[in-house]
Amino acid sequence: MNDFTYQAPTKFVFGRGAVDETGSELAELGYECALVVYGRGSVVRTGTLDRVLTSLDKAGVRHAQLGGARPNPEVGLVRDGVAAARADGCDVVLAVGGGSAIDTAKAIALGVPYGGDVWDLYMKKAQVVAEGKLPVACVLTIPAAGSEASASSVIQNDEVALKRGLSTELNRPQLAVMDPELTFTLPPYQTAAGVTDMCAHIMERYFGSTGPVPVTDQIACGLVRSLIECAPRVIEDPEDYDARANIMWAGTQAHNDIAGLGRGAKPNSRAGGWESHALDHELSAHFPQVTHGAGLAVVMPAWMRYVWRSAPERWLSFGRDVFGIEPVDVVEDCIDATPEEAIEDAVLATIDEIQAFFCSLGMPRTLGELGVGAGDIDALLETLRQNKGAEIGELQRLTMDDCRRIYESCL
Repeated sequence: MNDFTYQAPTKFVFGRGAVDETGSELAELGYECALVVYGRGSVVRTGTLDRVLTSLDKAGVRHAQLGGARPNPEVGLVRDGVAAARADGCDVVLAVGGGSAIDTAKAIALGVPYGGDVWDLYMKKAQVVAEGKLPVACVLTIPAAGSEASASSVIQNDEVALKRGLSTELNRPQLAVMDPELTFTLPPYQTAAGVTDMCAHIMERYFGSTGPVPVTDQIACGLVRSLIECAPRVIEDPEDYDARANIMWAGTQAHNDIAGLGRGAKPNSRAGGWESHALDHELSAHFPQVTHGAGLAVVMPAWMRYVWRSAPERWLSFGRDVFGIEPVDVVEDCIDATPEEAIEDAVLATIDEIQAFFCSLGMPRTLGELGVGAGDIDALLETLRQNKGAEIGELQRLTMDDCRRIYESCL
């Protein structure tokens, strides 16, 4: 187990009707004026936004509103939010929605004390500062990104077709209101994409270069097993409260770093190389209609098939603990198999099970299903190189030629 530094400042208010306590919770924390950031209609149509605003009014918390956060959130709205927060004297940014609204809120909060363009922070041209930075709170309506407790924020700039992440402990929200009943109306595709994203957050950490960390590894595998058990239930019955609640809480645990503690290369670093996220971020940067989880469902199994030989024991342990796959079972099924062939078959069976789970929820298997073709790969690689450099990866260093082969294997 590697050394690590971990802090979890977020207060979680979880359960039925929790959304109606948002205002009193903010008032208790001493906030007086919130910039309420939300998306493009669902929280309005379902009445969630009205419930939040009513709770703020009852608690005496003034508020301004900023709607329009979209999937793959764009820096233009962040700039508008920075100006609005300054003009209205807001002392907290409250996101109502999923990861897109929360990441937008985080970026606004970081941008308020900065004198230049907030995009500079994401391009690493300027450092984030704690002084004057606004706190972030959220009402989670779409469990997926885990942004309600994570240190990360991802923003896109359409003008230059770049998508950049910024990780800092300053990003962790002070308050997360989590009401599973708010997720009853999520469409099956969005639910499935969210579960896929959660699994990816766990597996990016698990399939890193660090060897076994038994406690953390079992947390990771337990979360994946829970998602595999609960996801089909909510697809069949969207109002299965217990399954919805477990998925919502799993999404938080998937990305608050608990599933990677002891696996980071440095005490304050995130575990894993996040290669699949890097490959997928280029898809959604060039094709904003590509849902993040759907892109991950395609590229993550392809990345696994390309690199597993660098650490076959990681896939063997995952296959055993999540799917009950053992190399000996493969040997018994194929009498002529050598031990090496049995290991390979067990690893590939594990990767097949991962992809089969994603597809069983309605996720795509190929880039073609997402409207991405062979002619698009050069552009994906160019912005990947701009974002990450000539090579990416931790478990296995990948050149742009390697990344091309991974993309091509997804066609």
